[in-house]
Amino acid sequence: MNQHPFKIIPYDPIYAEQTVLMWRDSKKQAIGQEEQHSMESHIYFLNHILLEAFQINLAFMDNQVIGMSAYNEKEISQLYIHIDYQGLGVGQTLLDHVKKQSSGRLTLFTFEVNKNAQLFYEKNGFTIIRRGHENEENLPDIQYEWIDK
Repeated sequence: MNQHPFKIIPYDPIYAEQTVLMWRDSKKQAIGQEEQHSMESHIYFLNHILLEAFQINLAFMDNQVIGMSAYNEKEISQLYIHIDYQGLGVGQTLLDHVKKQSSGRLTLFTFEVNKNAQLFYEKNGFTIIRRGHENEENLPDIQYEWIDK
């Protein structure tokens, strides 16, 4: 039984601001870089661009968004956990859900500076397939792949 009573819910735009604030804090902690985009453009991206291409799930606890995943059957676009709720199994629960919905093969990118993410994905059976993807943060990143055994 899950000792932390969070639940996974489909994304709802009423949680847009909470989701983006959590995402920005988590990403800043992970890569040590301030978000380049305004809050408004980040919310627009979430509601109009990300949501059109990917399913989005939220982890919800204590009446707040504590994690999010954006994915389709082949790719994880985003997976972020609230900085105060890391290490509780939230990311694991979100990832397990994505794996169940997948085609049996998933790819994702993570930043090279984000060692915690690399450990997490490698523990979950992802292997490195490429390094050095171009991104707007101008940080080296790693592409991972998971194949269902």
